[in-house]
Amino acid sequence: MVMSFFELVHDAPPIEVYALTEACNEDKDTHKVNLGVGAYRTNEGQPWVLPVVRTVESLMAADHNLDKEYLPVSGIDTMCKAATKLVLGEDCKLIASKKADSCQTLGGTGAVYLALQFLSNISKCTTVYISNPSWPNHKGISLLVRLNIKEYRYWDHSSRKVNFTGMLEDLNKAPERAIVILHACAHNPTGTDLSHDQWKQLALLIQDKKLFPVFDMAYQGFASGNLDNDAWAVRLFASMGMEMFVAQSFSKNFGLYS
Repeated sequence: MVMSFFELVHDAPPIEVYALTEACNEDKDTHKVNLGVGAYRTNEGQPWVLPVVRTVESLMAADHNLDKEYLPVSGIDTMCKAATKLVLGEDCKLIASKKADSCQTLGGTGAVYLALQFLSNISKCTTVYISNPSWPNHKGISLLVRLNIKEYRYWDHSSRKVNFTGMLEDLNKAPERAIVILHACAHNPTGTDLSHDQWKQLALLIQDKKLFPVFDMAYQGFASGNLDNDAWAVRLFASMGMEMFVAQSFSKNFGLYS
């Protein structure tokens, strides 16, 4: 009997968000609303592409200077530079002094993976702290790159507020060189962010404890409606001269999932 190389491959558990969409599609109720996938929809529940995206696609299709050649290793240079300015601000001194750099990845998940993979393999970090609760992929990626996962308290279900005292207590116990994954704005899944004063306290603790912050920035513009306001925490850390990674995504604010 010939053994298949795929014999030990089993069905993975269903991914919640896709399972919900599939169940919604099969539901015959005419009043159904799919709130599972974080993507724009018309009033009829159909996918909606932002007009600015349609406009840029048309401009690109008509631009004969664009080609399909290999991109540089770090991605499209003009896009990377523009994205960096969007996060750090047009007048950021780190950009002017060439102390800030960026590379193009496969979406927000790819950015988080690349950051954690680098910190695990190159910087030899061994522990990552993730908020409780958090985006499930944070744990999945951390396991993939063999990081020891710890949680820090974030959401207090009884008061329906951020448990900032618990958050500081947990991170104060973190070993030196531990990674801390932070949500830059519109915390996923609670949607509740730290105040400016709380961010300042947290930044000082992270700096004092010699921890490494990794910002997940998937919702810039969604928390306050202002791109600059939603980048406040990242810019605070940058102004303090702190090293960090920022996993920036345009899947939400431009509706660019593919």
